[in-house]
Amino acid sequence: MAELLQTGLALHQQGRLTEARPIYQAVLAQSPEHFEALHLLGVIAGQTQDFEAAVAFFGQAIAIDPSHAHVHNNLGNALKELTQRVAAIASYDTAISLRPNYPEAYKNRGNALRELSRFTEALASYDEAISRKPDYADAYSNRGTALRGLKRLDEALASYDEAIELKPDYAAAYNNRAHTLIGLGQLALAISSYDTAISLGLESPETYNNRGNALRELGRLDEALASYDKAIKLKPDYADAYSNRGQALRDLKQVDAAIASYDKAISLKPDSPDAYNSRGNALREFKRLDEALASYDKAIALKPDYEFLLGSRLHTQMQMCDWQGFSERLSAVESQVRSGATVSSGFPLLAACDSPMLHKLASEIWVKTKAPQNSALGVIARRVPRQKIRVAYYSADFGEHPVSFLLAQLFESHNKDRFETIAISFGTDTQSQTHKRVAKAFDEWVDVRSKSDQAVAQLSRDLGVDIAIDLGGVTAGARMGIFSYRAAPIQASYIGYLGTTGAPYIDYLLADRVIVPQSQHRFYTEKILHLPSYQANDSTRVISDKTFSRQELGLPEDAFVFCCFNNNYKITPDTFSRWMRILKATDNSVLLLYADNSHAPTHLKRQAQMRGVAPERLVFAKRLPRDEYLARYKAADLFLDTSPYNAGTTASDALWAGLPVLTLMGESFASRVAASLLTAIDLPELIASSPQQYEAIALELASHPQKLALIKHRLAENRLTQALFDTPRFARGLEAAYEAMYDRYQAGLAPDHIYIGM
Repeated sequence: MAELLQTGLALHQQGRLTEARPIYQAVLAQSPEHFEALHLLGVIAGQTQDFEAAVAFFGQAIAIDPSHAHVHNNLGNALKELTQRVAAIASYDTAISLRPNYPEAYKNRGNALRELSRFTEALASYDEAISRKPDYADAYSNRGTALRGLKRLDEALASYDEAIELKPDYAAAYNNRAHTLIGLGQLALAISSYDTAISLGLESPETYNNRGNALRELGRLDEALASYDKAIKLKPDYADAYSNRGQALRDLKQVDAAIASYDKAISLKPDSPDAYNSRGNALREFKRLDEALASYDKAIALKPDYEFLLGSRLHTQMQMCDWQGFSERLSAVESQVRSGATVSSGFPLLAACDSPMLHKLASEIWVKTKAPQNSALGVIARRVPRQKIRVAYYSADFGEHPVSFLLAQLFESHNKDRFETIAISFGTDTQSQTHKRVAKAFDEWVDVRSKSDQAVAQLSRDLGVDIAIDLGGVTAGARMGIFSYRAAPIQASYIGYLGTTGAPYIDYLLADRVIVPQSQHRFYTEKILHLPSYQANDSTRVISDKTFSRQELGLPEDAFVFCCFNNNYKITPDTFSRWMRILKATDNSVLLLYADNSHAPTHLKRQAQMRGVAPERLVFAKRLPRDEYLARYKAADLFLDTSPYNAGTTASDALWAGLPVLTLMGESFASRVAASLLTAIDLPELIASSPQQYEAIALELASHPQKLALIKHRLAENRLTQALFDTPRFARGLEAAYEAMYDRYQAGLAPDHIYIGM
């Protein structure tokens, strides 16, 4: 019998399992309680993935002789494969009690604990394995994975590096090292590590998919697509790779291909809320809003608490001016934000409700979830003051965008003897005239599209940036993550996002006394830097000489023309109801609006009819070149602002073109911007403090042409004398603010509210 067992064992060791198995079975037929035959049959069962049979064989062997540690270890491995991890740990513990110097059992025990997310215990078990076998590469690699679970990424990286030093061809360790580098924001190094893993033979679809994600984050989109395609070739039913491929195609603006890729992901994995959400985002970006809503609804049905999706859905509805169930949806979002749920970023709420408290809560929740404070780069050492303060502006919008329309002249007006200005750009517009103008205004231009947030923060430190100005907040394309690493000793938010960022690492929010009165400081996580006036402007913007006829714009020749060219999502049911009451009370009047999507006109005309106003009294304007768009304002009589999200750039455009703007001032930042502009141009009579006053002023001006003419005359005079369009004056005030922030920092003082004189 011993000779027969040796024959089976020889075949087993050669990997000839199908030949070894019947020999062990023959031994067992002669001796039903043969310990070694039972054990070896269990080993073959494990090797052939029949783990239930393995557990049975190991159990029978242990019942005969429970003193063999390696059998308990093998039983633990089989139980772990069957996801019976607690039972597996008990088997490993028995193995260790029988053989205290058993590094493999400690390592396997660590694996089971790690799979239960008991990372601290797993780490201790790996350390025990390593203490008994210092050259145990597998234990070091798995230890790194436990450290990743504990978010101790630097230590995890060191553990993987130790594993690789011990075993230079360790492909899995290179793969796991790459995951860790992504967590550390070191994307280029992660890609290199994935490449090494692949060169060592780890041709797994998961590796190519993850490599593609890193490439996409770096903006290397064609390479990312190739990596996703490789993953799909290796695993044709890989839904996640199709979904990620859709993201890269979306970034490349290949909308139809992106949606087709999402559709393929959904066909392979119909229960994937991620794919439906991503598909919805792509459809929304390309203004296919009704399809986006349907995709979001699928995601919500699959996962009702999907992060920040309810807010995105609400905002999409607002873009369409589809108010069906609006109040109920808004109430649900507000209630969940109060409870701390991750249902909406702050941005959708700026237009939906006038509550600075809710805006703050939503922003804080978003930052904690998406861009929490990160100390990976350490504290910035205090620098010796230089002659020039280095101010860097960070934006995805250095091009044909309202942010650049407003700030171009400011960038040109900075005092170059006292300030050195740097543009940190992560936008795609690199060809427009506005982009070229803005780029020329800076002392240094840095394109960081291919760098991670951490790498951009480190670059900012290397450049010696003193003051970092974020021009995006949580708007499209913005990168709050850069500031989470502390890009500069002083960090501030300005103009791109009209509210608090909710970020503990943003020190200052630039505003003025109108937008954020002292009584409302508590609604902002930043200290408020009160400028003499809030909005920078471009006093060189060109208005076309073209004169638009009423007929050309589809307007009645003798009608009073109210207008509003704000984005459609800013039109709330309450704002629209006010407008309809104004139209009903004003004979022979129309409302000229801008439609930024095909759905809004249909919904607004229907809503007008429901409120007793003929739909044809709403006229929709098309998109025009910027100089002609400004000239078109001259065809209107009065601009009716939205609330709670006011006109910003559109308000200053209208005022620059000579058109009075009527606004309703609320409580939140976004609801007070137009009031700030009107204060800066000395037209306070156009600021209403209640809905009733707003309607009364509109009716008064529409029915008394002489009063409107006087306001237009004052506007024409004030345009060139008051603060709103005096860009050099604004620049001096802003620079005084920068000096004040910088002086506090150099004096070792914490950020505090700062007031700059008029």
